[in-house]
Amino acid sequence: MEFVSGYRDEFLDFAALLFGWFRKFVAEKGTMGTNLEGRWRQLEAQIRRLPQDPALWVLHVLPNRSVGISLGQGAEPGPGPGLGASRLLGDEPPLHLRDLSPYVSFVSLEDGEEGGEEDDEEENGKASSGTEKVEPQGSGEPAPPSREFPQEAKPPAESQVTQQETSWDDGRRLEDRGEDERAPEKRKGRRSEAAPLHLSCLLLVTDEHGTILGIDLLMDGSQSPATENLAPRAYALLCHSMACPMGSGDPRKPRQLTVGDAHLHRDLESLVPRLGVKLAKTPMRTWGPRPGFTFASLRARTCHVCHKHSFEVKLTPCPQCGAVLYCGEACFQADWHRCPDDVSHRFWCPRLAAFMERAGELASLPFTYTAEVTSETFNKEAFLASRGLTRGYWTQLSMLIPGPGAPRTPWGGTPSLSHLLNGDPYQLLQGDGPALMPPVPLDPPRSLFGSWQDYYTWRGLSLDSPMAVLLTYPLTVYYVITHLVPQSFPELNIQNKQSLKIHVVEAGKEFDLIMVFWELLVLLPHVALELQFVGDSLPPESDQQHFTMQRDGPEVSVRPGSGVSARLSSGTKEKGGRRDLQIRVSTRPYHLLQGPKPDLVIGFNSGFGLKDTWLSSLPRLQSLRVPAFFTESSEYGCVMDDQTMAVATGGGTSSPQPNPFRSPFRLRAADNCMPWYCNAFIFHLVYKPAQGASVRSAPGPAPRPPTPAAPPVPARRRRGEKKAARRPRRRR
Repeated sequence: MEFVSGYRDEFLDFAALLFGWFRKFVAEKGTMGTNLEGRWRQLEAQIRRLPQDPALWVLHVLPNRSVGISLGQGAEPGPGPGLGASRLLGDEPPLHLRDLSPYVSFVSLEDGEEGGEEDDEEENGKASSGTEKVEPQGSGEPAPPSREFPQEAKPPAESQVTQQETSWDDGRRLEDRGEDERAPEKRKGRRSEAAPLHLSCLLLVTDEHGTILGIDLLMDGSQSPATENLAPRAYALLCHSMACPMGSGDPRKPRQLTVGDAHLHRDLESLVPRLGVKLAKTPMRTWGPRPGFTFASLRARTCHVCHKHSFEVKLTPCPQCGAVLYCGEACFQADWHRCPDDVSHRFWCPRLAAFMERAGELASLPFTYTAEVTSETFNKEAFLASRGLTRGYWTQLSMLIPGPGAPRTPWGGTPSLSHLLNGDPYQLLQGDGPALMPPVPLDPPRSLFGSWQDYYTWRGLSLDSPMAVLLTYPLTVYYVITHLVPQSFPELNIQNKQSLKIHVVEAGKEFDLIMVFWELLVLLPHVALELQFVGDSLPPESDQQHFTMQRDGPEVSVRPGSGVSARLSSGTKEKGGRRDLQIRVSTRPYHLLQGPKPDLVIGFNSGFGLKDTWLSSLPRLQSLRVPAFFTESSEYGCVMDDQTMAVATGGGTSSPQPNPFRSPFRLRAADNCMPWYCNAFIFHLVYKPAQGASVRSAPGPAPRPPTPAAPPVPARRRRGEKKAARRPRRRR
């Protein structure tokens, strides 16, 4: 698939932005090795002419003592900072955080602090060509004297800074290249070359709203970086952040700058005014200038062909469809004439133009915050923080991931089932502010809901409540059961069934929000439901797990089990009791699943073309011939799913229709402007006609082939007839 905006983890796009900007930052500093003084004067003059940003800018100094970076055996040397940057910025970037685990991961350094503390102290005053120590007067090539900059913190030290940055990529990845002879850092008491790298300090430039404008990473063996040596790097970082801001917007300089370190603030007092920027009188005492400070989720756009970010080149959309972003005519022509023709932009341009026309329809939602969350510049992190949605299931929507030692896996691995069950399902939907969910109504709904407006009215929710973002998954299942299946397959009479077995195939993010499915007990109190989550991306320790959610009046009780519970194994009628929701987990691809045939199959934001297991799972569904409904985050994904279904089974998909219970949050795309929403469209599989059928048959039990007629068997003769036949022979 050409576009993966609705399927890729948002944090990966954010990490690619950081590494892309840092790589450009290091490359530009490397070009200033000759005529350094003249280049700095030219850059300062350029910055002084920039327009002024009314927002306050903040230079954060974030030391790190406990977290290290571990490089796996599969890590490949990449441009810029390395650390798997080639995996993030390449033509085939990973889709999930767990895909980077073979190459890079975060580890805790607290266990090894005692062993290396003495050696680190000895190295604080030493400089070497292989170390990542920042020294203003090191062994590198000395810069020419200058009256422009004070001796203790002058930008000519950039020659050493550049050497230090290149050593991060070239000297810190020796285990991948096998160049042990170029490892002078392997000194007494030093860890082996497989030891985790230590990110000793992080320099971060943001505005007062949280938009990241620049970043610098200090890789050092010391866990106590000397802040008096950070002035040259900090000054260079500020200059590049103004000339080339990482976030959004044109080059600009701040009206005022504040620094988060007292020593660095003192060293920059004589440098920052040269840029026409006012430095705050005192350093910043807290980490953020405002209590509600949060990093903005806005990301720089990228070219669809060369993947360059908007801070490197100017991006413009296709003049015909307005959907795809390009950095220039060369990339546009390369994409327009791509081979084969069905992957070229010339083939897709009219279709993408039609997809763009659905933007207004998808943004038509009844909520009070619709205009904000459906905008192309929607800042999701600020929206969640401003409403106090920072705990419970709301953390699954944020880019913030837990660090080492947290209950969840550092690289965003799926939590185990026992961790998901640790908490009241009602409390998991709440935030830090007022209660978001009213009490469960005692009376079942008297009519079917077909929109968020109808559901919110019956449930007693205010249209200002963002609960639709979490409830999109159970409400989509409800819509399929009550509307789509009766319309598409009326012969199944699904509305009159007292129990339903539903398979959720290739489960992903919805498994992290598994407890929200208890809302189905409120909407369908007369049906006993069994949901089985199937997929090889689920945590292995949750395989064959089972638990029951039971509604007792206005409350919901959860009874976990270590395996198949006695209730299922007893074989009694209690297995599908009313007001019960059975949850089961199978951590294997769907085509390897063994068990009874389901009544319904559902998949969320499937992306058939992004995972090879679909080429085996779709034929499995073809053989079962059960109703199978899937959602996608865009019409483009629906078209690609139809093509994959045709290749895998010879069948196809129905025409996609907008899902009335789609998520209201717009997903920001990096290389295109198409509207992406979680569960935006919904369709069902159309199976290949059975053998001998002239038209496509509806999903259902496959007709049995006719049994070939057996050859006629001679009738058995009676005993008297046999004697009569033998008598003539005896007489002869």
